[in-house]
Amino acid sequence: MNPRLSQDDLQRIVAFRHDLHAHPELGYKETRTSAKVAEELTRLGIQHRTGLAGGTGILAYLPATANPDQAETIALRADMDALPIEEKTGLPYASGTKGVMHACGHDGHTSMLLGTATVLSQLPERPFNILLIFQPAEEGGAGGMKMCEDGVLDGKVLGKPANRIFGLHGHPYTTVGQVSTCVGAMMASADSFTAYVHGKGGHAAMPHSTIDPIVIASQIVGAWQTIVSRTVSPMDAGVVTVGQFHAGVAHNVIPDSVMLEGTVRALKEETRSSMIAKVMTIAEGIAAVHGATLEIEWMQGYPVTRNDAQAESRWRTALTTGFSGEVLPDPVVPVMGAEDFSFYGAKTKACFYWLGLSPSKDHTYPNLHAPEFNFNDAAIPYGVEAMCRLALAS
Repeated sequence: MNPRLSQDDLQRIVAFRHDLHAHPELGYKETRTSAKVAEELTRLGIQHRTGLAGGTGILAYLPATANPDQAETIALRADMDALPIEEKTGLPYASGTKGVMHACGHDGHTSMLLGTATVLSQLPERPFNILLIFQPAEEGGAGGMKMCEDGVLDGKVLGKPANRIFGLHGHPYTTVGQVSTCVGAMMASADSFTAYVHGKGGHAAMPHSTIDPIVIASQIVGAWQTIVSRTVSPMDAGVVTVGQFHAGVAHNVIPDSVMLEGTVRALKEETRSSMIAKVMTIAEGIAAVHGATLEIEWMQGYPVTRNDAQAESRWRTALTTGFSGEVLPDPVVPVMGAEDFSFYGAKTKACFYWLGLSPSKDHTYPNLHAPEFNFNDAAIPYGVEAMCRLALAS
């Protein structure tokens, strides 16, 4: 069995990706993208349900060719949304939507899953049931969570409950044809906050008559940096970053309030909880010492993306023999970026992995979320083959 795209099908998938790239849509607004995916699934004769996760999510189902009620079920996932970034690639198929582009390669992910559907639908034998998940809003919108809440892994929408799930992401730092993963944490949790330090404003020449929220907030920001350096084990990892600090309207006026926005990230759930608690305790304590008050609003983000050991073993077995690319032997180093694939991993055994995009190890490829980024079409056949092998390997 050769689970690879034919040359004609590859050309069709590449053209499909270019079309998606030229027509990017933000999270939960992927109306055209979703319609195009559904159109292709209909052309392939694959059963599917649309309208999920608030309207644009799709679940497709290919049953095992023999005894689907007794067969295991493998889920494969792709994300469809773009980012609010102005494209600077100069490509003939560059984004036609001002201020929106596929800067993270989701056009490639979606196209590869359709390529996978193309190959699998043409095979005379499929030992497993296969769920194909096309989800919206990975970029901060938690579309994966909503797909799970709708029951895409539970057999409530279509097909059978998933025994395991696989997902991939294009990786600019490894070369085309290379795939890599690890057991355990692969990507961090990500929570964000908005904090308000309320003091007492007044004349800049009379600071003694004020409660200066700028000085207090500055102390808070500095103290937060000790959370990782002094409370997180050096063998663990964490991030507390303040990305916005807004205060004041004039050089000679001490304002009443300061607004801070930031993010907390960790590779362990217990570290995540501890760091969030310390952000609160430190800020409240410093504010209170100076007679100020603090408000903090938390936006719960994505959990840690963890790979199940059994799913990772199935991944490695499936791709070690016969795969036309290269499985990197060393476990990948976890990154502090976040992924809503983590929500699927909370429901069933999961494995997430990187797919190389760089033409060579000496080539500097544009980074994810950069306005110059474009998914490398040369990676498509490897991504499709990898997903197909994962859907077929026992």
